[in-house]
Amino acid sequence: MTQLLPALEVETAPNPQFTVIWLHGLGADGNDFVPVVPELGLPDNMAVRFLFPHAPMIPVTCNGGYIMRAWYDIETLDDARRHADEAGVRATCEDIRALIASENARGIATERIVLAGFSQGGAIAYTAGLTHPQTLGGIIALSTYLPLPAMVEAEISEANRATPVFAAHGTQDDVVPPQLGMLARDTLLRLQCPVTWHSYPMPHSVCLEEIADIGAWLTERLRAIGA
Repeated sequence: MTQLLPALEVETAPNPQFTVIWLHGLGADGNDFVPVVPELGLPDNMAVRFLFPHAPMIPVTCNGGYIMRAWYDIETLDDARRHADEAGVRATCEDIRALIASENARGIATERIVLAGFSQGGAIAYTAGLTHPQTLGGIIALSTYLPLPAMVEAEISEANRATPVFAAHGTQDDVVPPQLGMLARDTLLRLQCPVTWHSYPMPHSVCLEEIADIGAWLTERLRAIGA
């Protein structure tokens, strides 16, 4: 059995009815987005469990082999594909499936689970979410890209082709250029996936307006699922 990724947990109310699995960016850890939860403005009566897993410590080629928390190795940042390690992407997708299965065992159905991620974490949210065999509640992809677009195109799950996606990017992002975010968006639209796209005048980060928009989108999604 796959050992579960270590994760921080935040519950907005007792007896959660929904789960958001939120993946951090390269070199960060699960603590990175914990402070966002109270800023989302979710309704007081909406009981949500947020899971913030920690990526494993691995050497990252594009950073000179430096060992850091990463969801997969990246060989170079020079092109759209970024030469992501396919085996690493696939292994991490299996780790995310194990977290989903663990939440199922805790009483949260897959359609009540949302995958979210920032930067490299968003790349995994896209890939794991769109190829997951059971329908998810939604996907949130922030300042990110598709690391293996051919894999997603070939292996997209019909269960998640219609899963709503919130995608957002900073217009001043010099780490993951906006063009990569738009390329991912356009690939999803070509695959007939419903994408809500937002751009913000910010660098490779999040901003208060974006957090408010995520909160509004998430509230709407969870209400629709709960109904």
